[in-house]
Amino acid sequence: MSNAAPADNHQHRIVAVPGDGVGPEVYASACTVLDVLSSRFGFGIDIDEQLIGGAAIDATGNPLPDETVAACRDAKAVLLGAVGGPKWDAQPRELRPERGLLRIRSELGLYCNLRPIVTHPTLHRFSPVRPERLDGVNVMIVRELTGGIYFGEKRREGDVAEDVCRYTADEITRVTRQAGRLAMQRDRRIVQVDKSNVIETSRLWREVTERVIGEEFPEVSLEHLYVDAAAMHLLSKPASFDVMLTENLFGDILSDEASMLCGSMGLLPSASLADGDFGLYEPVHGSAPDIAGQGIANPYAMLLSIAMMLRLSLHETEAADALDSAITDCWSDGVLTLDLVPEGVGTEAVTEAVCRRLTGAAAASRTA
Repeated sequence: MSNAAPADNHQHRIVAVPGDGVGPEVYASACTVLDVLSSRFGFGIDIDEQLIGGAAIDATGNPLPDETVAACRDAKAVLLGAVGGPKWDAQPRELRPERGLLRIRSELGLYCNLRPIVTHPTLHRFSPVRPERLDGVNVMIVRELTGGIYFGEKRREGDVAEDVCRYTADEITRVTRQAGRLAMQRDRRIVQVDKSNVIETSRLWREVTERVIGEEFPEVSLEHLYVDAAAMHLLSKPASFDVMLTENLFGDILSDEASMLCGSMGLLPSASLADGDFGLYEPVHGSAPDIAGQGIANPYAMLLSIAMMLRLSLHETEAADALDSAITDCWSDGVLTLDLVPEGVGTEAVTEAVCRRLTGAAAASRTA
């Protein structure tokens, strides 16, 4: 896809990896919305589509082709649909679709994962948590993404298996700095989650986060919480959190748990950041192969990921704000998907509803 801007306007080059399952469907929604936004706000989008995951295995035998990595290195941002599915379950571990996702994080230095958890009154009824506990929930989960047990040495000998969890002080320092910068823009509170009573890497996390926050962000309040307590508090008092900082495995689990505060994983965006402005943006819902091709995938998480990309990597803040507002207006107006209500609408209807609000807002501003 190429959306050419007029000569006097600026152009953004991004790489898209639609992936597997519902990934191409929510990606198509993103392209439609980006077209509307670029026209309204006067910037161009040049999208280079590449392969990852199962789609890449089918085409090349490799879950992350070198061509994809090279294209990503030459882009401002990467937009990813979803990866994986039962079709590739029999592949050897190194050739499974998910290895493409882990490798792209490592290859591009995407060490900091952001998952915002923000509740909306219209959606409270879809959460298993009581509505009175959901008011004012606005949590930013900051997850270290390229270290820990997912990337450590793995060994299997018969009935014995081993996965090494390894962290360095430098790895913890850089993601803590990202959390500190975010906290300074928010309520200046960080809860660092670990299991330091039994795990040595967690003890290192406590030492490093205390040093970095104390020396570089003295205005920020730092609290430590065991992961089991954090899991309970996310359900019992979620509004008490501001920034939650944690390692790779714990962050994976806690962010999926926190998605239930919003009512559906189909509503959760994410950003995976490297140093500088570069990032990879994707919905957290996965490939959902059971509904792929039916036109009913929830595109909201992808569209919210687009808003994060516009804000963090492309610096199109006005466009990001407009998209966020259009999405919440849709929720308030009852434009909900089948994962939320039996009478819900499909992917295309949501896309059209968001675009109508974007173009309608533009028309209103011109006549005001």
